[in-house]
Amino acid sequence: MTSDPISDMLARIRNALKAGLPSVELPGSRIKGEILRVMKEEGYITDFTMTNGVPRVLSIELKYNDDAEPAIRGMRRESKPGLRKFCGVQDIPNVLGGMGTAVLSTSGGILSGKEARKRKLGGELICTIW
Repeated sequence: MTSDPISDMLARIRNALKAGLPSVELPGSRIKGEILRVMKEEGYITDFTMTNGVPRVLSIELKYNDDAEPAIRGMRRESKPGLRKFCGVQDIPNVLGGMGTAVLSTSGGILSGKEARKRKLGGELICTIW
């Protein structure tokens, strides 16, 4: 069992992209599903499904461009179990000058940085994706 399931998810996605795999499966949870929803809305993955059985399993369809380059160039876990990072609406990072996405856990749910700014919500900075 891992102490940080979100970091584990990001590492599995990163490893699958480096290996050129079309999809990856990992243990599922509600928060992982919400993070993947944001990634799908922002165009970083093609699709994902979660089985409702026990245990829950997430299946993620990874996205590549025409040259077989992954849509995700990099990911970083920002708020970790040992050091939480919170930011107000004015402190939401602009990842790579707007070319990347920040994922936040707010009172309105898991949101991208753009959506959190639009709704004027701050929260815990989960990860950044570019």
